[in-house]
Amino acid sequence: MDKYPHLPIGELCHIEKGVTGLASAIPGDYPLVSTGAERKSCNSFQFDTEAVCIPLVSSTGHGKKTLNYVHYQSGKFALGSILAAVIPENPRTLSAAFLHRYLQFYKDRKIVPLMKGAANVSLAIKDIAKITVPVPPIDKQKAFIELFNKLIDSHVKLQKEFSNQASYLTRLRQAVLQEAIEGKLTADWRKRHPELISGENHASKLLEKIKAEKERLIKEGKIKKDKPLPPITDAEKLCDLPRSWVLCRLGDLIKISSGDGLTAKEMTEGGDYPVFGGNGINGYHDKFNVKKPTIVIGRVGALCGSVHVTPERAWITDNAFITYYFEQYLNSNWLVKLLIALDLRNRARETAQPVISGKRVYPIIIALPSSAEQQAIVERVDKLMSMIDELEKQVTERKDKSERLMQSVLREAFEGKA
Repeated sequence: MDKYPHLPIGELCHIEKGVTGLASAIPGDYPLVSTGAERKSCNSFQFDTEAVCIPLVSSTGHGKKTLNYVHYQSGKFALGSILAAVIPENPRTLSAAFLHRYLQFYKDRKIVPLMKGAANVSLAIKDIAKITVPVPPIDKQKAFIELFNKLIDSHVKLQKEFSNQASYLTRLRQAVLQEAIEGKLTADWRKRHPELISGENHASKLLEKIKAEKERLIKEGKIKKDKPLPPITDAEKLCDLPRSWVLCRLGDLIKISSGDGLTAKEMTEGGDYPVFGGNGINGYHDKFNVKKPTIVIGRVGALCGSVHVTPERAWITDNAFITYYFEQYLNSNWLVKLLIALDLRNRARETAQPVISGKRVYPIIIALPSSAEQQAIVERVDKLMSMIDELEKQVTERKDKSERLMQSVLREAFEGKA
């Protein structure tokens, strides 16, 4: 828009600071403009006009210059005391809606550099007044607003569609894992390989070996004897179980125990080994308490029940469980997929923070396939997940392309090329 005059906001607008304390505002009938995206409400109003509302403080603070939103508001509204209303003096010369679109688009170039301060970064009203903006004829401004609204409407619809696609792919991942642990993904494989799922290769024989090995280690004093798990009743039995599979409880296959606690200082001082807590990698440490790839289950917190696998050496904290199992009998990749599909978060005890324990994990009933079928499941799931990964990549690329295209069209419009 270089062909149009550029004038300081102070010559075109009246600028007034908000007076409503955001924390003390009494909810009411009038919108209250704050720094966030959503409007609050107030029982009184300060303005009855169209205005551009600009935050006077950094969105992130702590010495950083950032601004998330420049707002547009019309009618009767209240304004937070950490914002300023920019009100065009003559709406026939400058539209508040046009000014908002311009300042929102160029906020990182026009507004953010004017913010000052070391710890508490803020914006002065006198500096807002110095910002220059293009002033096309009012009909051009209205035409631009119409174009902008059409673009935003199309963009919102596209973003919603991308979100729906991403949600569908997430559900598809869950469905793949669910069918895997029910034996549906490998039904054809079983037909082709009856010798690998019968006789000594039947899953019941595998479970017998696991239980025998556990008893041997208990007798030798190498592991402690667990509290006996209850037998599986007829009412608990899973439907449509492949005949070559066998029901058992998760505690028949694994044992879990908490890792070792670390202070925040110990994690932030650096180190070569990743620290795994309730939500994956939390930091690094100069020591390790596992020396082979280990299955980790989040024990406490918002992501308790999440499943991760450590690299060869890592530290597992007491916010997570170390998972022990008989590696000679169970495919580790199959076990990881099983634990993810079980969605252990739903087994958590709801307290101040969700917590899971062995008491809630061990009784879970699962269906155990033969060793050969465990590998077949892993291969089938990995192939399908790879295809879903590619689809998710395409969705992300289309979403990013849509965003870039919209920004490009708006830039051309502001520069007078559209």
